[in-house]
Formats: sequence, structure tokens, C-alpha cells
Amino acid sequence: MTRWNTRHIPDQTGRSAVVTGANSGIGYITARELARRGARVVLACRSASRGKAALDRLRTEVPAAKAEFRPLDLADLSSVRDFAATLDGFTGDRLDLLVNNAGVMALPYRTTADGFEMQFGTNHLGHFALTGLLLPRLLATPGARVVSVSSMLHALADLDFDDLNGERSYGRWIAYGRSKSANLLFVHELARRLAAAGSPLVAAASHPGYAATNLQTAGARMEGRNSAERVIELGNRLIAQPAEGGALGTLCAATAPHMRPDSFVGPRNGLRGAPAQSFRAPWTKQDANGERLWAASEQLTGVHYDFSAAHPSG
Repeated sequence: MTRWNTRHIPDQTGRSAVVTGANSGIGYITARELARRGARVVLACRSASRGKAALDRLRTEVPAAKAEFRPLDLADLSSVRDFAATLDGFTGDRLDLLVNNAGVMALPYRTTADGFEMQFGTNHLGHFALTGLLLPRLLATPGARVVSVSSMLHALADLDFDDLNGERSYGRWIAYGRSKSANLLFVHELARRLAAAGSPLVAAASHPGYAATNLQTAGARMEGRNSAERVIELGNRLIAQPAEGGALGTLCAATAPHMRPDSFVGPRNGLRGAPAQSFRAPWTKQDANGERLWAASEQLTGVHYDFSAAHPSG
């Protein structure tokens, strides 16, 4: 993969995309660059005020943008279902691209509206449900892709299938690493099931390396840990790449021609730089774990994937 950048994004005219967490950071940059290349983009955000502000900013930066804000709270499965059920007015029956970007990082222990540990529930289960509910549109759209944003910090921890909700033991960074491992294991299992169904729909993953966004400071800010917040902000200024650089892996996975299913794309050196295929922990490619996580996710969310509408490739 050459030194890929936004100039390599193919024309997206006529294509439709949903980007979760598009109000700031990597999600916003992803939505903006897709719109700049002609895609119709849905900014799916939890906060209405921040989502609408992001839409106004996008339309200022890309005056010809075809974009719309839609409310989506991935920590509330009823919100996920409402979002999926009301998407028709903008994208119709087709959906070319779903970018599962939104997430939370290293929060103190808390639960979602449905009682799941917040990081696992938001970063994985919310996106698992969303992808399943939008799957018929994706399967019906030639050339469609699903891109899930993980992290190199997935390497912190494998999943604990006996304690997915962190009820017996909780560490904020270990829980974050497990949620990001779940993202990669989900992509692996989705790609495997799509291949078995003969579908050309591509499921891939990306990571931003170390990118300066507000994600890193959220947990410290919530707890009033001012010194920790200042240290993180200093690291963002001195070491991290800007959000524009962090979004390159996602944009590459979403638009580069001939992207392989189950790819994991991020900065070439792990922290920053042009996109390349990245290291991933071996447990994120184990079929048995993928099947186990899939079964647990269907049970917890009540969302069951239907691959019967898959159009065989070739």
C-alpha cells in the first residue's frame, strides 16, 4: 500500500454512508472527506446539539455536501432500533458504507440503558446491533462495506467470556482493550459469515494510531481528575497526530479499491503515518471466539443477522 492519503479517495458520487460518532474527531473527518468526494453522508451522533453543530461546520467546509444529522445513542438499543427504522428518507433501500466509529474510552464503571458495561455495550454491542439491523440494505448494495474502528490498545486484553459486563472485576483500560478486541473479533466473524454466504460485502477494521481527539480525556474529565486530564492533553500536543491523520486508516479501509475482507488498517508505524496493514493480536482471529462472541451478542441485543438476502459474488 503506497503512502495513501485523502487524494486517493475515489469519487463517491451516488454512494451513501452512515458514520457513527461523526460530531468530532475521526468520525467528523471521515464524514467530511466522504462528503467532499460526493457521498451522501448521515452523521449519526448521540448529542443533538453537537451533531447539528458538526453538520453546520461540514456544510461550511464543504458547501456542496449532501449530509444530514440523525440521532443515535449506541448505549441505548431502543435508539439503535429507531435509527435503523427511520433511515429510509435519506438513503432509501441502499447503503454503501457503514462506519462504526463512535466509542468511549477508559470510563469509570457505569452501565448502558440496557444494563451492559458501558465500554463493551457502546463500542461493541451497539455497533453489533446497528450493523445487523442495517444488514439487508448493505447486502442489497453492490460494492458495500462495513468498517469498524478498533484500536492498537486491543492488545491490552482478550475477552473474558465469563465476565463480559465486568461485574466481577473492572479496570477501565482493560475494559477498553476488551471492547476493542471485540470490534476486531466481530469483523473477523462477520467477514467469515459473509464469505460463507457468498456475499461480496466487505467487512474491515481500522485504527487511528495515536490521534489527538477528545476521546482520551473524557474519562478523566468525568471524574474530575484534573492532573490526569492535563497529562493526556500534553501527550496529545507533543506526540499524537491530528485527527486528520488518525482518520486516514478509516477512510482507506472504507474507500480504497480491492480492500480485502477482515483487513486491519492503521498508521504504518502503529502511532502515526500513512495507512498500512496493522498488527492484530492472535485472539482476534480465532473462529471459536468469534462464534462465541457472536452468539453472546445476539442473545444480549436481541438482534439476529439474516444472510439469506446475500447476492453471491462473481
